[in-house]
Amino acid sequence: MKILRTQDDIKNYSLEMKKAGKIIGLVPTMGALHEGHLTLMRTARKAADVVIASVFVNPVQFGPNEDFDAYPRQFDEDCAKLEEVGVDAVFHPEPGEMYPDGFCTYVNVEGDFTKKLCGGQRPGHFRGVATVVTKLINLARADKAFFGQKDAQQVCVIRRFVEDLAIPVEINMVPIVREESGLARSSRNVYLSTEERKAALVLSRSLNMAKEAFGKGTIKVSELKKIIIDEINKEPLAVIDYVEIYSFPALEEIVEVKGESIMAIAVKIGKTRLIDNVILEG
Repeated sequence: MKILRTQDDIKNYSLEMKKAGKIIGLVPTMGALHEGHLTLMRTARKAADVVIASVFVNPVQFGPNEDFDAYPRQFDEDCAKLEEVGVDAVFHPEPGEMYPDGFCTYVNVEGDFTKKLCGGQRPGHFRGVATVVTKLINLARADKAFFGQKDAQQVCVIRRFVEDLAIPVEINMVPIVREESGLARSSRNVYLSTEERKAALVLSRSLNMAKEAFGKGTIKVSELKKIIIDEINKEPLAVIDYVEIYSFPALEEIVEVKGESIMAIAVKIGKTRLIDNVILEG
């Protein structure tokens, strides 16, 4: 597996692959890889001739009071996992390589859907995401890129700017990978104590309760949200950031679930903010 550290490294590598007629799959990550990430890699491996992963903790998508400095970094362990699943190259730049002195160009997606969910709670977050993903797609000359459903709003944002800017890449969303307990796999799970990890199960449990109610005929958004909120409020360590149900992928306000919709939640367990979602087929 090749390790690419500069923009020239990845540009030259992807150009070489393109000249050989290869289809390039890109999997952007911030590292601290878990089974969710590796599922993205395996999916890319089946769909592309060459798989490039990025491991880059992107400073411009973190707010001033967020966990950029504390975000887990374990590049050697990540590389071992990437080799195991057959990734061909990993791009691991320093922040100054991606944002050198004088950098002043950002991709800003301005639709209302970016101001909801995580976008509403984390101003500037999706500007940082859109900017780095645009750079990574361009550097990798990617034909296909792969993202997890856990960050479903992020996928909506990426699909929007890819379409608006006519970027010739196919965006693939891969279903959430969960631990046996039901907890959605996340790099931030490492922050959880044993007690907090147990408490965090309230995210998937509350969503599953609402999903079950929907399956039995409950379609009013207010009733489904109440099921989720009431269950989360039973957990002393949990503090709700948001509980929302929108149409998907437009993320528009709805009163009843009649078409494809998303139940999305963000909850703080102790100091750790976790997100989860379930997509409903109306």
